[in-house]
Order: sequence, then structure tokens, then C-alpha cells
Amino acid sequence: MVSLSELCAVLGTDLVPVNRRSFPVRELTGVHVSELEDPTPYLDGGELLLTTGMPLGGSPAATARYVDRLRARGVHALGIGLGPWLTEVPHFLSEACDEAQIHLLAVPDGVPFQNVSRSFWRLSSRSGEAELLGSLGTQTSLAQAAMRPGGAAAVIRGLAQALGGWAAFLPSDAEPERYWPESTGALLPLLREETIRLNRAGTHSAATFELHGQPVVEYPIAAGGRIHGFLAVGPGRKLAAPDRQVIMTVCTLLALKARQREAASSAAAVLETAVAKLVLHGHTEAARILAEDAGHPELPRRVRVLALRAGEPAAPEQLVAAAPALVPAPGVQPVPETVSHCTLRHERDGVLYVLLPESESQLPRTEAFPAPPAPDGAGAVSDPLTLSEVPGVLAGLRRALDQAPAGTLAGLAAPASAAAQVWVQTLAAYARADLLGTVTEYLRHRGHWENASRALGIHRNSLRHRMALASSLLGVDLDDPDVFAPLWLELRQRQG
Repeated sequence: MVSLSELCAVLGTDLVPVNRRSFPVRELTGVHVSELEDPTPYLDGGELLLTTGMPLGGSPAATARYVDRLRARGVHALGIGLGPWLTEVPHFLSEACDEAQIHLLAVPDGVPFQNVSRSFWRLSSRSGEAELLGSLGTQTSLAQAAMRPGGAAAVIRGLAQALGGWAAFLPSDAEPERYWPESTGALLPLLREETIRLNRAGTHSAATFELHGQPVVEYPIAAGGRIHGFLAVGPGRKLAAPDRQVIMTVCTLLALKARQREAASSAAAVLETAVAKLVLHGHTEAARILAEDAGHPELPRRVRVLALRAGEPAAPEQLVAAAPALVPAPGVQPVPETVSHCTLRHERDGVLYVLLPESESQLPRTEAFPAPPAPDGAGAVSDPLTLSEVPGVLAGLRRALDQAPAGTLAGLAAPASAAAQVWVQTLAAYARADLLGTVTEYLRHRGHWENASRALGIHRNSLRHRMALASSLLGVDLDDPDVFAPLWLELRQRQG
């Protein structure tokens, strides 16, 4: 077990005693966060209860009633989070806790409750409490279920059955929700709304709230320094200590599954970044081959190139999360809300480039908990263009981004001449056949196969094969007037 003094010693200035009276040395049974006016139905006694002070009602009488309920329940300590509700601990709260012999502590402004919760469970694990995980039959069966295909769904079902109620796991990424029984699906919209609220408020410890008049207990699934989702439980009865051990086991199992998915996603993200990098450097065919080998969906034929930067250092997820809020310049199409699911990204020289499919329908439409936006961000986006045209607009896009005020989205039309320059360079770099000369003669003879093949001294079928290869390499239709007109002018300029 973990004593309050041990927890305070580990946390230091993150958990400061307020009343200095000598109370009996007590061991804590847990750390719980609640903003309910009466949280005692969901407490077993012996806990450290954390609150921002909302339930106190701002009056000595309401505070006395609140503290008296905690005393009757056997709560050992009360932690007040200073910040938006209370800037200092009220003297009448300190007096009420002294009278009830409840330890009163303050969590300074800016210190997440999660710091307290994590420290408690870390101390608990060191003291041997975590060894109970493998000794209880329910935890063992849940651990075995987690190792099988569809393990997350089996774990949630087993937890709900063990508690005699319902359970749901809401991932923070594009993974589907897992819940049991089937009727719990009707609660998902409200659960997700409440979960997003708690996530934005920074409540990353166990928390309680009411849904349709029924208590809900929610736990964050944390691994690798970030929140992977939330486990929500609607117990069919009052939770006892063994129930909480089962829940903590499920949290551990879900965190392990999340880490496995994260490792797989990281590998995929590296490949997708490499694909985007190849496109930005003009290696379109190599990008297509790599995407196919990596199992990536077929690359879009036309994209808009989105360039993003922030006034301060920011993670790519923050930049992308802020992009839909950028105010577009007149005539510029705004960034779609689904941009966060576009995985073709590459960061270069402090700018994040995102390849947006021309059609928004090519982006997945899945929900995810929003990442905090980047501060003072700005962006610039090109008109739709083919993948082979992308390198030709990067310089202009960077200039437009540098000139864009914070909070705005600048536009950039794709210049035909720049695209044509890239096409010519790509054709000239092809070593297996003279694609540049082939395309030149084909355009010179206005698409007449016989005349072009005669001028080249090759068979008409060979000409058709080379033209098909050139079209595939450039990712454009060489019979499209918007393509062959600027390309022909660029070829003439190159020859002259």
C-alpha cells in the first residue's frame, strides 16, 4: 500500500499539504478525480480525492456538507486543484477538513491531476500490488483473451460481464470503438462528447460523470507518453476493490494493444513519408512503386500541395490540426476537416508539405480526438496538379507561405511553364529509351502516328509503346491540350 506521506515525498511541490495538523498515518486505497457534488457512491474509502473545487459551491455551508460526506465515507485526503475555479484554498475548507480529520492538499495551477495519479500507481506497483494481476482468475482470462485475434473486443466484453454492466473503449485514433453489450452503441455519441471535453480539459486521470442519470467511470489508456483512448465503464453495481483491480488490468492490456498498433503505424508512417518525399523531389514513378510495395492505397492522380508552418516549434499533428481553421484568401479553397487523416506528408526546412487528393472523398472520414492546434500557424496551398507537376510549384509555394500572415491560407496557381519544365526533365532523365525525342516528334506531327514513327525511324507499335510509357511516367494525358500546349512550348525553347 502507499501512504500519503510517501506520495507527497515523491511529488514534492506538485502536491502540497495545506493543513499541518498531525493526523493518523494512513495508507491510500487509490486516487480518484470527480467534480460531482456527491462522489461518495463511487468511493470505497481511503482514497485521495482530487477536484478543482467546483462541488464546494463557494460557501462555507456547502463546503461543510461536502467535507462531512467525505468524512462519513472514510476518504483520507482531499486535493484541491488550483486554477480556473480557485486561485487559493479557502480558509473555511481548511477548517472543515481539520475538523473532519481529512488531510487537505493543494495541486498548484498548471500541474495535471494525472501526475498525482501516475505517481500513486507507480508507487503501488513497486510495493507489490501489481503482482495481483496474475493471481486473479478474471485478470488471467482477460489477458489470455487479449492475445487472440479481436482481443480488444473480447477484453471489453469480459470486463462488462465481470462488472455486471457495460463497457466501451473509445480510441483516440481511427480505430473503431469496442463496446459490450450491443445496446451500448446508443451511448457512444454522448460518451465521445464527454470524453473530448475531458481530454481538452486535461483530465487524464480516472474520472466520474453521469450519463442519463447513471454513473460512468472513465480511465485514460496511456502508453508511450500519450493518450491512446479512454475506457468508459457503466458498472451494474457498486465497485469494490477487486473490481478496480480488474479494470486496471484491462487498462494495462488495452495500453499494450495500443503500443502494438503504434509500432505498426510508425512503420507505415515512415514509408508514407518516403513516398511523399519522392513525389516532392520529382521521382513520381519510384513513389508509385514504393507505395504499391508498402500496401498503400493507389496514389491520387491529382493533388493540391499544402505547405504549413508555425510561429513556434510544433509537431506535424499540431500543424495539420490547425490547418482547417486557417482563413483562406479570396478564391482559395479551404483545407478540409479530414486533412488530419492525409498521411502523405514530408517536413523539409521547417515546412510541412501535405499532398491533398484533389477530391475530398479520397480522404478517410473517421473521427479522432483533436490534437492541440499549433500557435500562430499559416499555410499556402496550390491548385490541383498532377504528381509530376509537384516539384515545379514548391519554390512559389514557399514564397507564398513566407508572405502569408498568421492564421491565413494563401493560394498558388500551378504555372504551366513550371510543370512543363519538370516534364521535360523527367523525359530527358529516362535512360532506357529516347522518350524526349519521341514525345517531341509526336507533338510536332500533331499526334499522327504514321508521320511521327516515320520521322523517328521506328515502327508505329514501338511509338505507341513509348508514348504510353511517357504518359505513365509523367502521370498526365499527352493528348490533353492543357498538357501538350505548355509541353510543346517548353520543348521548342529547349531546342532553340
